[in-house]
Amino acid sequence: MKNATTITRERTDALDNVNVEISKVGVGAIAITSSLIGCWAVACLISGMVSSGGPAGLVSSFISAIAG
Repeated sequence: MKNATTITRERTDALDNVNVEISKVGVGAIAITSSLIGCWAVACLISGMVSSGGPAGLVSSFISAIAG
């Protein structure tokens, strides 16, 4: 009977380890995705500043787009 409970505990520990590893992979995937989105946002801001003539031009274009 002692062997049966030992096997059950080992399986539970193995399932807990699998759940922890799956969680780590999920957090890593979310972190990579959010960093890619952040890099894309910075690239868009830089290209907006280049096409509008600098930071002042970007702000004035932004205000004129909102005001209509």
